[in-house]
Amino acid sequence: MPPEGWEIPLFNELSSGYIQEVANPIWVYHKYIPYSKPDLVHDQILLYGKPKDLDDFCLKAQLVNYIQYRALLEGWTSRMWTKYTGVLIWKTQNPWTGLRGQFYDHLHDQTAGFYGCRHAAEPIHIQLNLATYFIEVVNTTSTALSDVAIEVSVWDLEGTCPYYEVNENVSVPSKKTVSMFEMKYPKSTDPKPVYFLLLKLYNKSDFRIISRNFYWLHLTDGNYKLLEPYRKKKIPLKMTSDVSISGSTYKVRVTVKNTSKKPDNNSSLYKNNFIEKYDDGVDFDLTSPDVTKPGAGLLQKFYNRFSRVENDSRVSEINGNEVGVAFFLNFSVHSSIQDYKKGEDTRILPVHYSDNYFSLVPGEKMTVTISFEVPKGVTPRVSLHGWNFDSAHTVH
Repeated sequence: MPPEGWEIPLFNELSSGYIQEVANPIWVYHKYIPYSKPDLVHDQILLYGKPKDLDDFCLKAQLVNYIQYRALLEGWTSRMWTKYTGVLIWKTQNPWTGLRGQFYDHLHDQTAGFYGCRHAAEPIHIQLNLATYFIEVVNTTSTALSDVAIEVSVWDLEGTCPYYEVNENVSVPSKKTVSMFEMKYPKSTDPKPVYFLLLKLYNKSDFRIISRNFYWLHLTDGNYKLLEPYRKKKIPLKMTSDVSISGSTYKVRVTVKNTSKKPDNNSSLYKNNFIEKYDDGVDFDLTSPDVTKPGAGLLQKFYNRFSRVENDSRVSEINGNEVGVAFFLNFSVHSSIQDYKKGEDTRILPVHYSDNYFSLVPGEKMTVTISFEVPKGVTPRVSLHGWNFDSAHTVH
């Protein structure tokens, strides 16, 4: 779009108290779908505060996309085979430039809604019923689920864990959704107006995580505006990455760990040490004969010089001295351009991620696999963005 198309919508408050978004003519031409519906739905972008610019608007739009698509699928699975027998996503992609109503855009870049939907649609899934505040386990497989446990932890914006619960007596029949117990934190004494909820379903025998689900929530009739000052909270991260190349195909595996200090707790909160879950089993073998290790020219030096090589892996560290959740992390792949011009799109697309738009509580780590094709003569770089970061951090 030309620069005149970079203007974000105006938010006009109506006499009813609802917001009407007024998009610029170029967005209207591209069939922009507002994040509000006057007299029916309050503006979902403004729940996070008024966006400052286009980048801020798009980031908050992805937060909304994730929540809405996950809720759509979880609302269905909550009444699977009792009220609903199937669900159909009418539109998965958009031929126009857009933010809503799609899982991937016209350039094949996945939206956060894609990952929210994919998490909600996993065969065995743990979720929060937003209507009843009960924890539910969904089992869409043909095998009964047993010998599993549920771990529930609430994290506030100060980095503490005010609520924690474990249920080790979990069994779910085949093709059933079972309501387990009520999540009581909002009814507790002095609940925080904005908080994070982490749900885990894991095997009791080896603590392997079967399903993991992360929510950001506010109290009834509240909003997420306290997340805006939370962007200034600097959470330390450690990223260990490996890369392999086969022809023009690149495969990168990055393990991201929130290294902020875990709160002292003698319970089983960290019993499983946050054992990693590989969502789709995607991995790559660096010893494979058709894989060559990259030369020094491939690895982009981490911009703040906290990058080093350990055991043939690149390690990057993001400094920070605060404790808390590393919120809404997402990877992207770009071509290295020295003479960058404002508005220039440096992304390499399409890219396949095992996960994206994820969050990590203190001490938690997650491994993400990234695969993509690189045009001839282009040097790629993998960057990590996040709600808590002022700018992107180069991983590779």
